[in-house]
Amino acid sequence: MSDPSGTAKKARGFGALAAELRRSGKAWVFVTPVLLALAVVIGYPVFRAIWMSFEKDSGLDKSTGMFVEGGNAGFSNYTHWLLQQCQAGGQTVSCPTGTLGSQFWMAIGVTLFLTVVVVTLDTVIGLGMAMVMGKSFHGRALLRAAVLIPWAIPTAVTARLWEFMFQYDGVVNRVLGTHILWTADAWPARFAVIVADVWKTAPFMALLLLAGLQVIPADVYEAAKVDGASAWQRFTQITLPLLKPALMVAVLFRTMDALRMFDLPAIMTLNNAATRTASILVVDQVRQGPNSAAALSTITFLLIFAVAFFLVKVLGANAVRTQEEQREAK
Repeated sequence: MSDPSGTAKKARGFGALAAELRRSGKAWVFVTPVLLALAVVIGYPVFRAIWMSFEKDSGLDKSTGMFVEGGNAGFSNYTHWLLQQCQAGGQTVSCPTGTLGSQFWMAIGVTLFLTVVVVTLDTVIGLGMAMVMGKSFHGRALLRAAVLIPWAIPTAVTARLWEFMFQYDGVVNRVLGTHILWTADAWPARFAVIVADVWKTAPFMALLLLAGLQVIPADVYEAAKVDGASAWQRFTQITLPLLKPALMVAVLFRTMDALRMFDLPAIMTLNNAATRTASILVVDQVRQGPNSAAALSTITFLLIFAVAFFLVKVLGANAVRTQEEQREAK
């Protein structure tokens, strides 16, 4: 049998050791190797991509038919995407309609649209699934295992599965009695991608929220029932406030994942411009020019960073206030 007092003494000992390291400044001895590893794994690729984004792509100049070496490009790679400016005959002109340079803002709009819709549906459906899985009933373990199956399936397999279902003579059209080109038309293709992505990722959201629900004391609900609170009042005044920290983390993780969406729409809808996300545009551009693609990658990285910073600032501040309120209540 374990000794609780011994475990408590060890915990206090580790806490005292950590405090002593912080006071003496020796904590950097243990932190430095991790920072160096992160600098190599994360810092160098980011720095290299930014460096490449200010260089010209070498290749054949279509206006002159001559091979052009790379060189200093300045901000031309960025204006190519942000202002949709292209080079033709040594002059700066607007990118022709249909080229990748003219599709940047459309890809950004598609990415943000899919992110907002998918994360919203994931949150609502995942919360409902988590509340069901959090209840005690016969067969709960089997239900939890079955719910996680879509999340465990590789994304490429999921994309092919839903592509078959959304084909013109597929299951969806036969069940609905419709004749819609789900993966070819603009809005049907977006709807198909949303359905497939929510089907796959809602279990992940449910798993994160279930962990948050299980730390809420059951006594709080019992006390609310005794006071006459309805099920809706218990949900809005107990579940949601106490679940907010876990909900914040789940929304943040899912938003970052949705902003990087690539393989699902790329496989399901192939070259449909209506579902071309920023990540798909980056991959398409890599085949034409790595330096221009590096600029696009940098822009996409800054977009994702800005969204993450906004979510952490807004939702993180609320979480801190909630913890302070809980400490004051105690």
